[in-house]
Amino acid sequence: MLILRSSPTSPFGRKIKIAIAELGLEERIEVIAADTADPADALRLQNPLGKVPTLVFEDGTTLFDSRVIAEYLDHLAGGGRLFPAGEARFAQLRLQALADGICDAGLLQVYEIRLRAAEMRSQPWTENQAGKVARALAALEAAPPVYDRPRIGEIAFACALGYLDLRFDGRWRASHPGLVAWLDGFAAKVPAFEATRFKG
Repeated sequence: MLILRSSPTSPFGRKIKIAIAELGLEERIEVIAADTADPADALRLQNPLGKVPTLVFEDGTTLFDSRVIAEYLDHLAGGGRLFPAGEARFAQLRLQALADGICDAGLLQVYEIRLRAAEMRSQPWTENQAGKVARALAALEAAPPVYDRPRIGEIAFACALGYLDLRFDGRWRASHPGLVAWLDGFAAKVPAFEATRFKG
């Protein structure tokens, strides 16, 4: 059996958990929590970067990060389900990159507060990260993703919005009614979204 090392609050780990459910791979992959801050956690041996998610094979070899793992899982399930062929593939990769960028910028804002002493924090740097999120949300509010069944881009984007709900108290919702409706629709179509709700 494959092992997915993840954490309950990782938007990237959530993306892979939803992908596993959408692809029907739950019986083939065990999810085991990882503590990225614990030097004794085997994660640092499984992934030299010490990051989640990390996929561990039975022989101990691993895959990371979430983009690579998602590609592998799609391959494992027969291909073409999360990553379509042709031009449509690049639309999905673009949406995934935008969603992952929202998560990255959000994480950096959280780390700035959690890991830096108050006197060392940079307000311009934090505002720069917040600006990335704001511009991405504005672009997606103007043209929310349209899909029949969710693929990697839509899954990644739903997880990004979920992360903003968790870490920023859902403040994005007031000025993005189209995305609120979009996320409600996604949650209704994809039971794994609620099942993987962030904790912490």
